[in-house]
Amino acid sequence: MLLIYTHKITNRFTYTMNQVLGRILGLELGFTTKVEDFIKHNGPKITYTKQPLQNEFFIRANDLLFEQGINDIEVRVKQWQDVPCFFETDERSSIPFDIFSASFYLLSRYEEYLPHVRDSLGRFPPETSLAFQHKFLEKPVVDLWALQFLNVLLERFPELEVKKRNYVFTPIINVTTSHIFAMRGLGRTLGGLFKDLSGFRFARVLKRISVWINPKKDPYDNFSKLLEIHKNYSFKSMFFFQFAAYSEHDKNISIHRTGFRYLIKSVADYSIVSLSASMAAGDNLNALKEEKRRLSQLINRPIKYSRMRYNRVMVPQTYRNLVAAEFTDDFSMGYTHHLGFRAGTCTTFYFYDINLEVQQPIKVHPFAVCDYALKRYKKQSAALEAMDKLYHQVKLVRGNFNLVFSNELFGEKQQIHWINLYKAVLKRYYV
Repeated sequence: MLLIYTHKITNRFTYTMNQVLGRILGLELGFTTKVEDFIKHNGPKITYTKQPLQNEFFIRANDLLFEQGINDIEVRVKQWQDVPCFFETDERSSIPFDIFSASFYLLSRYEEYLPHVRDSLGRFPPETSLAFQHKFLEKPVVDLWALQFLNVLLERFPELEVKKRNYVFTPIINVTTSHIFAMRGLGRTLGGLFKDLSGFRFARVLKRISVWINPKKDPYDNFSKLLEIHKNYSFKSMFFFQFAAYSEHDKNISIHRTGFRYLIKSVADYSIVSLSASMAAGDNLNALKEEKRRLSQLINRPIKYSRMRYNRVMVPQTYRNLVAAEFTDDFSMGYTHHLGFRAGTCTTFYFYDINLEVQQPIKVHPFAVCDYALKRYKKQSAALEAMDKLYHQVKLVRGNFNLVFSNELFGEKQQIHWINLYKAVLKRYYV
């Protein structure tokens, strides 16, 4: 057991220690505020406070884990073994920065509580983030810090027992628009047709007509193909379906359409199916509960996982609503148009609510790649090269490589053939 001495045990302290040292590094932990207990402990031990007791392994603590609420914090980014870090310590400290306060800052999304200008959809802009501004968004720095910290610990305590974790690859299919032309109803179909004609989009007109003749030719209806691809792998694929009323941002098929309902049930026979919450449900707890109830009723099993429309996570309210709606896991922590690690980690973590100073009972599964962030690349090889950089770091720390793809892009014809890219991704990163 690794014993940690500190002057004050807070919720932030235990949350961070359990995540960094427990879940990421697999260490058995003990905490104490009693000097005599620390001194008589014969096993590995560290001091996390302002002053060392003697010549023990010491990390000088920043104030962050012992404060409450949000404060204006000065953050200066340095380097530790070629990895950016912040909250610098002094020469007495065994490592040159407070790894625990820095980890809490990123995991809690501390900066998203601070005043900022939201984008047109009300989201936290990635360009505002510390990671983007200091060019470490594409590094799971919390996990890299933990790995480097473990190496330092083992030099001091070679007898330290570590439970190694395994690399996990999870491809996610997000379905907010299951069909672009089929099952749209007469009014929406005619409206779309006239809009295409008035815009001289004759190619779309021809596609509409071909789908009227054969609905299975709908470009977005690639679910059978995806399920067939997944049969070659042993992972349990995940599909998140939007199951919501029509609104300005939520324009999927009517939840009452027999064909749409049959599609979801058929996919649920082979994959995990859960809820891609609508934009409306992101701000309305009752709508969120109703979407969850209806989808659960349709597939006749509990709905525990969520994804938010446009990855619109607004801390802390989004996670409070998900907890109130009895979701256990969320897969929205990432940026739609930027690759990388929004929370600085590739490890599942519990959400910490700073306003309430409590760990919420919902697991956050951060994703590193959303397919819309790959649209900037003109060739498949360039997209894979960008993902390779993320993959190698995740594999190094034995983290979770979560990727989000949408059936919409699979149905588009661009420079990249998206289905072929998806096949290459599964072959390349599933180990």
